[in-house]
Formats: sequence, structure tokens, C-alpha cells
Amino acid sequence: MRPLTDDETKTMFEKLSKYIGENIKLLVDRPDGTYCFRLHNDRVYYISEKILKLATSISREKLVSVGTCFGKFTKTLKFRLHITALDFLAPYAKFKVWVKPGAEQSFLYGSHVMKSGLGRITENTVQYQGVVVYSMADVPLGFGVAAKSTQECRRVDPLSIVVFHQADIGEYIRSEDTLT
Repeated sequence: MRPLTDDETKTMFEKLSKYIGENIKLLVDRPDGTYCFRLHNDRVYYISEKILKLATSISREKLVSVGTCFGKFTKTLKFRLHITALDFLAPYAKFKVWVKPGAEQSFLYGSHVMKSGLGRITENTVQYQGVVVYSMADVPLGFGVAAKSTQECRRVDPLSIVVFHQADIGEYIRSEDTLT
């Protein structure tokens, strides 16, 4: 487990800023202690410094994971967010989308959000902006990318895609063997 390099940190923070903007600093400097990001087996973990000090007594070969997995770096060094980061992204999300109860199941099975399933959307959401998807009961379901801006969403037909699916809480069941 090692600290991220400058390039890795820049790549990861650019991806996180699409969803939470300048609230990234709130992830690191929390009132309950200082947290940091560490890389282990191409996966980025979010971990408190107290637990990090305890984890140094375990060898790298025997360490499976520690902290919360935020995502992983692909072979081409792009960063992909995992659904396990949702609990930390949702409170700080700048742009949100709420889906109707009928569209929740479709989204949880990995489908994009259609205009007919859109309940509400945050004002001034621009196209290709990272959004957190909520149920109408304000339960975070996943995250994606806005396919249309807020103004375009008002004018499009009901079968148009308004949010591209990235990850959802249904992945805990569909991909439980690969999530660590």
C-alpha cells in the first residue's frame, strides 16, 4: 500500500470533481480525523490515518484491502469509480437526479435513466456532468453522467436517455466476486 503519485492523484481528483466539485477537501479533512487515499493492487482506498498506521504491520502480499475502495486504475491509467464510493459521494454531490419508483428497478439492473423515469433534476446541470442518482425517497441508488442538460430535459421526448448509467447499488449483487 503506497501513496498515490501526483499523476494518479490528479486523475482521481478530476474524476471525483465531476461529482462533488470542490468538496473533495471535505473528504480529506473531516471532523472525526484525517483521511487519505492509498493505492494497493491498482485500487484506490479511502482510509483514516489511524487505521493506516495499524495496517503498516501487515505485509503487502497478505493485505487484501483496508478502508473503503473508491475505484481502480485501468491498464490505460484511467480511473473508474466503484459503487463502494457512493456513501462518501452522495452527501457532497453538487448535481442530483431523482428517479420515479417505476424506473428504480430498471436503473438498479444497469439501464440508463429515460426521461419518462426522471422525477427531478438539479437546476443548472450541464450536459456530461457527473450526477448522483436518488430514489424519490432520497436514498442514493448510484451515479452516472447527465446525457442532457436541465433545459434540454424539459423538451426531449419521453424515451430519450437523460442519464448514462455508471454504477448502481445493484452491483453489490451482480459483481460481488470482483468488488473488494
